[in-house]
Amino acid sequence: MNAVPPYVPGHGLMRGRTAVVTAAAGTGIGGATARRLLEEGARVLLSDAHHRRLEQTTAGLAAEFGASAVASAPCDVTDEEQVAAMFGAALDRFGRLDAVVNNAGLGGTARLTEMTDRQWGRVLDVTLTGTMRCTRAALRLMAGGGGGAIVNNASVLGWRAQEGQAHYAAAKAGVMALTRCAAVEAAGDGIRVNAVAPSLAVHPNLAKAASEELLAGLAAREAFGRHAEPWEVANVIVFLASDYSSYMTGEVVSVSSRRA
Repeated sequence: MNAVPPYVPGHGLMRGRTAVVTAAAGTGIGGATARRLLEEGARVLLSDAHHRRLEQTTAGLAAEFGASAVASAPCDVTDEEQVAAMFGAALDRFGRLDAVVNNAGLGGTARLTEMTDRQWGRVLDVTLTGTMRCTRAALRLMAGGGGGAIVNNASVLGWRAQEGQAHYAAAKAGVMALTRCAAVEAAGDGIRVNAVAPSLAVHPNLAKAASEELLAGLAAREAFGRHAEPWEVANVIVFLASDYSSYMTGEVVSVSSRRA
């Protein structure tokens, strides 16, 4: 198994920019992305449906990066009013919106023959329709503000089959299609829309929800013999949110070593 590489320091890629990150509380990809954006000089509004965890994460980052750089707004992405309030809070606090990272998603495991309509609908509503709601709201705001960048969190399961993941895989494939269509529609307004498709990024919350055997088996299939660290995915997200990817739109970037 290859060792985890050293953490990459910030280079000011997002200096002077403002960003919103959904599902940003805690130790997963959203939290790592919020931290990386701050390290790259952005001002960041964190959002999450978990209020207590959001408060703790926001307080920790504000203590580290300064209260003027960090804000928060609770948001359940299945609720249109809460989505509008989240973006309103970002504009009220920072006065502009340059980047949005749609990270909110919901998983679960169920064979299709045993899956209920409620299980299917809940995963689709959070993971796909929630991404649509946030993308739609961001496009409306950015169109009048000179452009911006949206990065959606998809998954390699949008391409690959895995037992028990029909609802999640369908939702993530939908996120990929949504990304491509939104990119074509938004290009004329100077807005770029891209997505990342991680394979396996393990953090404490995922480790609680999945068995050690499953995670070990998935990691063994990766060329590096290990899972990705959340910050390794966050690095690619921030690249797509920055001007370093100025000619990229409608792309889904795999953050995986399985194709090596």
